[in-house]
Amino acid sequence: MATVRAGVPDGRYGRSADERTDRSLKIVGMVLGVALTAMIGWFGYSYISGQDVTGRVIGFQVVSDHAVKVHLEVHKDEGTTGVCTLRSVSEDGAEVGFKDFTFDQRQKQVDKVVTLRTTARATTAELVGCKSSGS
Repeated sequence: MATVRAGVPDGRYGRSADERTDRSLKIVGMVLGVALTAMIGWFGYSYISGQDVTGRVIGFQVVSDHAVKVHLEVHKDEGTTGVCTLRSVSEDGAEVGFKDFTFDQRQKQVDKVVTLRTTARATTAELVGCKSSGS
C-alpha cells in the first residue's frame, strides 16, 4: 500500500519566505528608483532655473587668418548685463582665440554679430558659457 503524505497546499497559509523576500526587494527597488529619478529631476531643474543669462551660437564665419565673425543669440532679463565667453580652435585643436563679450542692452533677447580675434586661422567658434556680470 502506498503512503500518502499530507502536505500543505501552496499558498494556503500565506506566502512562502521566498515570495516575501522577492516582494520586499521589488518594493525597495521601486522606492530607490523613484528617489533617484526625483533627485535627477531636481538637479536638472535647479541648474536650468539658476542660469539668468543663456546664449547660443547661431553661426560663425572665418573671415581671415586672424578673425572669426560669430552670430550670438543671448537671452537675459531686461535689467541684466550678460557676459558670454567665446573660444576658437584651429585645425590641430589648439586654442587660437578666447574673449568675453558684454551684452548690456535693455532687451530680453539680443542678436549680435561679434568679431573674435585669433592668433592663427580658426576652424570653429564655440560658446564656452554666459553669466550675468554680477556673478
